[in-house]
Amino acid sequence: WPPWTAPPLADALRARGITAPWAHQAAAASLAHEGSHVVVATGTASGKSLAYQLPVFTRLLTDPRATALYLSPTKALAADQLRSVARLGLDGIRPATYDGDTSRDERDWVREHSRFVLTNPDMVHHALLPGHARWASFLRRLTFVVVDECHTYRGVFGSHVAHVLRRLRRAAARYGGAPTFVLASATSGDPADAAARLTGLSVTAVTEDASPRGAVTF
Repeated sequence: WPPWTAPPLADALRARGITAPWAHQAAAASLAHEGSHVVVATGTASGKSLAYQLPVFTRLLTDPRATALYLSPTKALAADQLRSVARLGLDGIRPATYDGDTSRDERDWVREHSRFVLTNPDMVHHALLPGHARWASFLRRLTFVVVDECHTYRGVFGSHVAHVLRRLRRAAARYGGAPTFVLASATSGDPADAAARLTGLSVTAVTEDASPRGAVTF
């Protein structure tokens, strides 16, 4: 484990059977922990989630005021990530989804109490940004933004999402927040350039997949 990993997080991951991160997970996590915007572009089932969980949850566990935002292209993926995070049983994180199915009462609770909000670009555009004053406390303490499956944001849709992410950065800056972006992508020709165009930031790519794989015959 990287030496900065919060002990409760390492213990929770060991309890799930993860004895240590693979090299690409540790490399991406350490870059994000140091404040560098990073995109992990490795193969399917290569554990990209752990690459964001290590820096994000370490920060949330060591800084009780910090918050983080997770963006996915689908509600199903966000719900799957919520189940995975909930199974870790980390105290004080209070993860919650914020999507079109979230009731008004639940939205108020998420906005006021959750420190790890899982949502999608549509909700950021339609709900979070228009009401940014109500999210001021969350945005002020925003330390990480995770953009999962970022290779899906292409073409006109990708252009819209790129503008939403820039608006999100401006809204956070208005209240004093300066989040680090961690992106996860399928393998592509130039993931660093694609992530940079999506976020408007300089992004470092981690592409060397260290996860074990069986032999493949073409």
